[in-house]
Amino acid sequence: MILSSFFKALAQLSDPRFRAVLWRGIGLTLLLLGGLTAVLVWGVGWLVGDAVTLPLLGEVQWVDNVLSWAFLALMIVLSVFLMVPVASGVVSMFLDEVAEAVERRHYPALPKVAGTPLKDEIIDGLSAMGVLIVANILAILLTLILPIAGLPVFFAVNGYLLGREYFTVAAMRRVGRKRALELRRRHGVTIWLAGVLMAAPLMVPILNLVVPILGAATFTHIFHRLQGKMNESGQPSG
Repeated sequence: MILSSFFKALAQLSDPRFRAVLWRGIGLTLLLLGGLTAVLVWGVGWLVGDAVTLPLLGEVQWVDNVLSWAFLALMIVLSVFLMVPVASGVVSMFLDEVAEAVERRHYPALPKVAGTPLKDEIIDGLSAMGVLIVANILAILLTLILPIAGLPVFFAVNGYLLGREYFTVAAMRRVGRKRALELRRRHGVTIWLAGVLMAAPLMVPILNLVVPILGAATFTHIFHRLQGKMNESGQPSG
């Protein structure tokens, strides 16, 4: 069930609606990081002022420029590491569209749903961003501390985190948050194993940007299979 759901999700990555969500997320991320960088650089210049009096040197005019350029360089370096988790978190705010695209193609007999409320989308997006930040930090730390044992621990922990987030996103649009959490607890092992599969692309540059989309699509299939509402042809099973 897990592998078939994963390969169905992979086969749909060329869907224009998937690409639209991905590019929208990357675009908003670049705007967010660029805006944050501009605010920090301006803030440093404003705090320091045009001139600073230093011991021995007296009044100097260039300290604010040096600090501003230093902060700019720092933010560029940090953006390399923040790009994936932030972009993934932003993309996660639009995963309702991914689930809808999956259901239109594979489960056309399902009735339409109103979709996830904006508040829940924002909460889940921020939650997913936090999960992926933790995942990236764990990946770095475990690689440095436990070069051999770190990889299995990385997959085990992040399998739980990713499965937990993306199954909830996929399920709650159909059955609500409370029921989604109940299903997640009931099928914890299956969801964890699927999450481990989702953790693999996290280690591949560029490909890790599509983890939210791939996860949302895969867990949409898994949710419907676990619910037992659909057979292989996409028709109600009764």
